[in-house]
Amino acid sequence: MGSRAMYPGTFDPFTNGHNDLVRRACRIFDHVVVSIAANPNKAPLFTLDQRVDIASRVLADVPNVEVTGYTGLTVDFARQHGLNVIVRGLRAVSDFEFEFQLATMSRHLNGEVETVFLTPSEQFSFVSSTLIREIASLGGNVREFVHPIVAEALADRFAKR
Repeated sequence: MGSRAMYPGTFDPFTNGHNDLVRRACRIFDHVVVSIAANPNKAPLFTLDQRVDIASRVLADVPNVEVTGYTGLTVDFARQHGLNVIVRGLRAVSDFEFEFQLATMSRHLNGEVETVFLTPSEQFSFVSSTLIREIASLGGNVREFVHPIVAEALADRFAKR
């Protein structure tokens, strides 16, 4: 079995920063599972099925990536699917404390799983799903920050409000 990693998140919506990290992780690992958390506590804009569909279409050209949704603990998902690495993104120093806590807790819950941090390309270091949702909800142009599939999904979602 080759190196297998997961890149978990809510991905609501899937940004160019996420896309960048997945593609870079796919150069490091033989297989990357983009694991989209149901995470109902965050009241996502898109349903889990919609987020899985959007990310799957954006990443359709990447042969060693799989996109799937999940519920429950990330480390349990990793164990059930034989994934021994969790990839996390760090955009800024402000992300580090929370990500460090997550990585430490993950290691405590499942000592077989390691967390690897990747930083996004510079042009995506300030892009977050929260900012993209806010800009799109106010009618702003997000096409520079998301794939056209995502921009279209956001336009459709906010046109229905």
